[in-house]
Amino acid sequence: VSSCQPCCRRPYGEGQRVTMTSQKQNDPRIVIISGYSGCGKGTVISRLMEKYGNYAFSVSMTTRDPRDNEIDGVHYHFVTNERFEKMISEAGFLEYAGYTDNYYGTPAAFVHENLAAGRDVLLDIEVQGAMQIREKIPEAILIFVSTPTAAELENRLVSRGTETPARVSKRLKRAVEESTEIWRYDHFVINDTVEEAADMINGIIREGAAAPLPSREFMETFTKELIEINERREREGK
Repeated sequence: VSSCQPCCRRPYGEGQRVTMTSQKQNDPRIVIISGYSGCGKGTVISRLMEKYGNYAFSVSMTTRDPRDNEIDGVHYHFVTNERFEKMISEAGFLEYAGYTDNYYGTPAAFVHENLAAGRDVLLDIEVQGAMQIREKIPEAILIFVSTPTAAELENRLVSRGTETPARVSKRLKRAVEESTEIWRYDHFVINDTVEEAADMINGIIREGAAAPLPSREFMETFTKELIEINERREREGK
């Protein structure tokens, strides 16, 4: 997997070593892909599924409003609070959580059906939900995706043009909280380019590659930059 190494290089010139684990890759597995909002994980997942076969993407259910380019049942299942809470009462979720004023959850039936059919199931979920699944299914693979820098994260959130300034600020503040939870994950992939990140994630799942967690220095720098960005945005009234 040496060709996949660049996507998990750290900024500031420090490279990461990609190693191989001894875990067998034969059985279908649940793969949780989390990351900061705006890091591009959805695009990476799309490329992963397009380039490599036998993946099933679990479409999450949410109570938030769809963005202009989002299709119900493709990007998310968009539902009311009432329907979501009814599914909670019926134990219909593998996990669920509240995130920036909305519910998000993973319908359990789809995941179990695809695992039974021999497909690896990809879940794009946030930290709280990932920890719920880790508790229930310890063998799940947990991958966290990041931008190279905090400034790039702000740039991607702003440039996608789907969020108000206040919503962007809320997501950046949430990113500070998420930074304290990265140590709970198995792998850390920096999304420098979509192609490299997709290759690295496939290598983790199918070939036993390892993308080590970031150094304390990297996370301290990243978090410090996030805090400074949030303080600037507050001064600017965003």
